[in-house]
Amino acid sequence: MNIKFYEIDNSYIDYLAQFAPHLFHNSQQNQQNNRKYIGILFSINNFDYFAPLSSFKSKHEHMQESMDFIKVGNYAVINLNNMFPAKAVYCNYIDFSNEQDYKYRQLLEAEYRIIVKKQEKIIKSANNLYNYKIKYGTSTALARRCNDFRLLEEKAKLYR
Repeated sequence: MNIKFYEIDNSYIDYLAQFAPHLFHNSQQNQQNNRKYIGILFSINNFDYFAPLSSFKSKHEHMQESMDFIKVGNYAVINLNNMFPAKAVYCNYIDFSNEQDYKYRQLLEAEYRIIVKKQEKIIKSANNLYNYKIKYGTSTALARRCNDFRLLEEKAKLYR
């Protein structure tokens, strides 16, 4: 199964963001396109897990990849520490051929090619990070950087 690109319902993300200080909203003022997410990283407790894609910034050039941080060329980064659970009903698969902006479509396709090449590493890291957070809670710097996955699962059950 290949990782795919998704958009996640705005109100669902806004709801979860209350419980996850690192979770970014889908769009900010003057942002042309809604945030894209990669998934499905894994499924657990009746939820699929997704991670946000963030634009590549100059600060990322000198950062090393780690369990929670993966570079997508010099196009984007994946912050697995910000991954979260969602039900399929709140997730919309992105079909690149429907993207009207040619340059943006090319960017998405370029990101996707790299992600597919790295998907085994991404999925393994996501699973390891989930288990690490469950085991270590808030006792390490890496664990403190992560969303509280169990809390998000509980809150997601209460949504709507």
